[in-house]
Amino acid sequence: MNIAIAADHAGFPLKAGIIALVTGMGHVVTDLGTCSTEPVDYPDIARDIAKALQGGSAERAILICGSGVGACVAVNKFRGVRGGTCHDTFSAHQSVEDDDANVICLGSRVIGASLAAELVKTYLNAKFSGAERHVRRVGKINAIEAERFA
Repeated sequence: MNIAIAADHAGFPLKAGIIALVTGMGHVVTDLGTCSTEPVDYPDIARDIAKALQGGSAERAILICGSGVGACVAVNKFRGVRGGTCHDTFSAHQSVEDDDANVICLGSRVIGASLAAELVKTYLNAKFSGAERHVRRVGKINAIEAERFA
C-alpha cells in the first residue's frame, strides 16, 4: 500500500520512527514533510496529505501534530478524506473497519513512540468491513461532502 506521512514541527520527532516501521511492514512511503522542528502550520501539512489522497498517490495517510486534533480538523475539510485522531488501538482499527478512514492523526505530545507504532500497525492492518450499515453511513458522509462542495 502507498502511505503518505507528514508531520508539523511538533510531530517531527515521531515521524522518522513511523516511516521506518511502515517501510518495514512492506509499504511504500511518501514523506511529505516537515523535515525539522522549525515551526510550520499544520493546516499546510494536512493539505499536502489530502492532495496525495485525492490525487491517488497515497491510499492511506499518517498525519502527526502535537495533539492530533488540529491536523485532524484540517484534513477533514477535504473531499474524500476521512481522518480520525486515534490514541488507542480500538479507535485505530474501528476508524477503518466502520468509518473507512484513510487518515490516522496522532498527537506526539499525547502518545509515545511505542504506542504510536502499535496504533500505526493496527490502522494499516485494518480493512473496511463493507457491512451494509457502514456503507450506508459512509455514503451519508459522502452526500454531506457533495452538498458542501456543490
